[in-house]
Amino acid sequence: MIVLDPAHGGTDTGARGETGAIEKDLVLDYARMARAELQSEGFHVIMTRDDDSNPSYADRAAMANSYRNAIFISLHVSSTGSFGTVRTYYYEFGSAPNVPAAKTAGPTERTTSLVPWDDAQLTHVGASERLAGAIQAQLALRFSGSPASATPAAVRELRSVDAPAVAIELASVSVKDPNSLAAEAGPIAVAIARGLQSFRTAMSAGAR
Repeated sequence: MIVLDPAHGGTDTGARGETGAIEKDLVLDYARMARAELQSEGFHVIMTRDDDSNPSYADRAAMANSYRNAIFISLHVSSTGSFGTVRTYYYEFGSAPNVPAAKTAGPTERTTSLVPWDDAQLTHVGASERLAGAIQAQLALRFSGSPASATPAAVRELRSVDAPAVAIELASVSVKDPNSLAAEAGPIAVAIARGLQSFRTAMSAGAR
């Protein structure tokens, strides 16, 4: 199950551009386009929102956590950066006392104790990094100037997800023509689908 998460929503508009680009609306369009592309490739897809609502971080994570073998992808548009570049992030835990050694566990390993809600991503860090890398490789092919590798960061949407989870961020709302951002929905959708196919193939090979 692929869980697409259009960030923000409702009164939380996210980043806003001076010429009218609004993050919450753009990412909803991106998620809808990605859903159509993924479904055409045989993936099962749900969205954390398909309207102008704003689910909490916990609600978004709970939706992903209710499915077995889910993958969570959160979509964002930045307020700055070079137009047409895209970054994929996976969660990086800090050195806080409540982060146990399980941080280095493999993607299918579990600790013997219950993992706190806020640390649910702990046992998926390795898989999330590989997923982010697979998607970023596809994005770099389609968006010139984008980095070749994924970026670790403390993206709040990802921390409570008990599954491989990444965030994708397109630059930026600070463009003269907001329509140029809308036009990126198709290439982003294709890159996500190809990245997921690559990740699925790699994980299946590893399982054998």
